[in-house]
Amino acid sequence: MTTPAGSGAGFGSVSWWGLSPALDLQAECPPMAPDSQANTEHGPPELDVLLLGSVDGRHLLRTLARAALWPRRKFHFYVLENNLEAVARHMLFFSLALEDPEKMGLQEKSEVFLEVWGNSLLRPSVAAFVRAQAERLARLVPEPDRLAEQLPWLSLGALKFRERDALEAVFRFWAGGEKGPETFPMSRLWDMRLRHYLGSRYDARRGVSDWDLHMKLHDRGARVIHICEFRRWRDTGVAFELRDSSAYQLPNRTLASGRLLSHRGERVAARGYWGDIATGPFVAFGLETDDESLLRTSNGQPVKTAGEITQHNVTELFRAMAAWGHPSAARGDPDEVPSNANATPDPAAPNPGSFTVHFLPLGAAQALHHKSCYKGRFQLLYVACGMVHLLGPELGACVAPGGRLIVELARYLVDVRQEQLQGFCDRVGELAGAAGFAPQPGTRPSESFARFCRSEDSAPAPAAVDSGIPRSETLAPPPELLVAPSETMNSPSEDLAQPLQGQTPLSEPLQLPSASQASLEALAPPTGSQTEKQEGLPGPSEITTPVS
Repeated sequence: MTTPAGSGAGFGSVSWWGLSPALDLQAECPPMAPDSQANTEHGPPELDVLLLGSVDGRHLLRTLARAALWPRRKFHFYVLENNLEAVARHMLFFSLALEDPEKMGLQEKSEVFLEVWGNSLLRPSVAAFVRAQAERLARLVPEPDRLAEQLPWLSLGALKFRERDALEAVFRFWAGGEKGPETFPMSRLWDMRLRHYLGSRYDARRGVSDWDLHMKLHDRGARVIHICEFRRWRDTGVAFELRDSSAYQLPNRTLASGRLLSHRGERVAARGYWGDIATGPFVAFGLETDDESLLRTSNGQPVKTAGEITQHNVTELFRAMAAWGHPSAARGDPDEVPSNANATPDPAAPNPGSFTVHFLPLGAAQALHHKSCYKGRFQLLYVACGMVHLLGPELGACVAPGGRLIVELARYLVDVRQEQLQGFCDRVGELAGAAGFAPQPGTRPSESFARFCRSEDSAPAPAAVDSGIPRSETLAPPPELLVAPSETMNSPSEDLAQPLQGQTPLSEPLQLPSASQASLEALAPPTGSQTEKQEGLPGPSEITTPVS
């Protein structure tokens, strides 16, 4: 419940960025058989990966950027999210990453990505880019033929028609910049969210930021996050200040999400910001890097901040992806356009035709195993900490024998105590075992990920199935380990929660989580409809504004 000290739920109900470093998924997959490498008569070997809640596409981008270091393969990424705004952000980030180098230089591309990905406010030029891309994607989504022609790497065929309509509505909202910032007053929403989170500690928020950074994030390995950048993000939502602070004026509409609420006995749809206000977007690209010199320390202090490391990593990532079909783009001046446009690309290098991103319907995790095309198909399954409650025998049946499972842990959630982290890790192991996985041997210990492998003759028969006890009861973690802080629902003023005018209905129906989901979501940043309430409106920090 809400206390005078705050709600204690800083991770929010929608995830916009990952809470773990980006992975090269090829390095996590089972090794490729020698005969499949030699037999290329029918094309390169295929790699099928299923990702639940990857949120920002960081694992996909890093995998593609490092593809030239591995034997050539055809990638099929199957992405399952539980809100369509995350799907839209995936599409926007990939469109940006694959933007023609002649239209956008490497530095500009990196800066635009960082601002759209992790800032609550945008520069006018970046906001104009978002509007232009949103208008383009809104036109392509309802036209499959044009979509396949212009974005051959994207597949929306598995989405339901109403989900495609809702996805188009998301892009239309992003493109509606002519309505002005008052449509989505991000600064006010951020401040109200912060007030509700901190409660009576709001006036001492600088001290709270210092404590959370030094006593929690630094102790858990995130020492490169500097107090100035962390404090600025906590106060304003601007994580990457690449220009003068006065340049960031327009709200980042890609961080808006819809929610069904009950107001005065009626169900209304509202839009607001329900994302992370506690940890920040510094973890995904800012804690690890291939350039070890960026991690040096001087007098016990890191010489580079998480923001600087993030900018370096994203620039190098886009440099590698710009080389697809433009070999000279990977060398020399990053903003220099390749002079030989007819140069033959390296056959081993990836290109937009060597990978496909398939978006699956919302809530399809428990039904995938019923389709023969997914059963035993995937060599790798990735589950974010906000989707751990979906891990079970149904998902395990979709992984091929010998396949791998990676589960994101809750290491960087500042509202989670150390004993809860250990309880969460133990529970992940139990869920993975019930799904037919065993701890992967020979892997180095990690506090950010739990790694498992599926045995060649896996036939999971968990106790919940044999004993006839419902799985939600058998697999629910002990309540003393995982306690979710519930929130007292405060009724806001009438003008702060009104139905959306002329908008497509929300992508998911309102649902109450089961016992096991509610228990696991105490440690995982919940997303989408899993945290929506049947009764009452959220407290002042979660109040939204009407959309005309």
